[in-house]
Amino acid sequence: MAGLVPPGTTKRSEAAETKPMNDKLDYTNLPCPIPYEEINREALMSLRPECFEGMRFDFTKGLNQKFSLSHSVLMGPMTVPSQSPETIKIPTAHYEFGANFIDHPKLMLFGRVLTDGRLNARVKCDLTDNLTLKANAQLTNEPHMSHGMASFDYKGSDYRSQIQVGNGALLQASYIQSVTPHFSLGGEVFWAGQHRKSGISYAARFNTEKMVATGQVASTGMVALSYVQKLSEKVSLASDLMYNHMSRDVTASVGYDYVLRQSRLRGKIDSNGCTAAFLEERLSMGLKFILSAEMDHKKKDYKFGFGLAAGE
Repeated sequence: MAGLVPPGTTKRSEAAETKPMNDKLDYTNLPCPIPYEEINREALMSLRPECFEGMRFDFTKGLNQKFSLSHSVLMGPMTVPSQSPETIKIPTAHYEFGANFIDHPKLMLFGRVLTDGRLNARVKCDLTDNLTLKANAQLTNEPHMSHGMASFDYKGSDYRSQIQVGNGALLQASYIQSVTPHFSLGGEVFWAGQHRKSGISYAARFNTEKMVATGQVASTGMVALSYVQKLSEKVSLASDLMYNHMSRDVTASVGYDYVLRQSRLRGKIDSNGCTAAFLEERLSMGLKFILSAEMDHKKKDYKFGFGLAAGE
């Protein structure tokens, strides 16, 4: 009988039996998930382009490897609140001066001062290899409009946690855990002491090399679903669905993100009839041309903008 068995058959059979054991999932070596607050960042990249109205010019000058200055000019109309169904806009113009200090990746400092008196500041500091401090503040001349927030982010081997503290007695904590190499679950709780409100939310994220799907449910009645499909290295399609159980409002949108050699085009359209497109074209090294358009047919609100971004 031994002569009837082909040579190597026994070795192949043993290899076939041991292969499923070698492919068994190792739950002690899972990847670290992305932060809870960025769980749907791929969808937001396509569905929430930074559209603006009017003319914008940005200039950044690096003084050395760590320190740089920035200048921004924005001229365009500003929408004012009104009880009328029609949109009311008034012409405005702003100048913004900024200073940046980046000691990558340990320390990042950003400051902005506007002509209307607003001051914005952001800090990101890596206290240890796993613990990061983030803080941001906005100071204005208007009473009760200034605010600030600080957070501590801890990065584990297969999980992330965050604690945030803000003015108005705001407390917030989140946690996200990798369950498999492609699937993660998380949750968040908050307490706004000034308004006496609290809430809790849960989220799930499934991602592969070609797609990302996320879902979020909150005690406030909000349900958010998003899906991103990567068609190629240059083209991605995205969609999302927002449902408010309290007001029974439903909004769905689809968008795209197209990256070319010298430009990037993003756009979206939603169920309310609002369409938007955002184009970034690199004219040369250190010079970028920007086109922005947003049309809300339901509110008869149309926004068009163009700009230039120069600097290092």
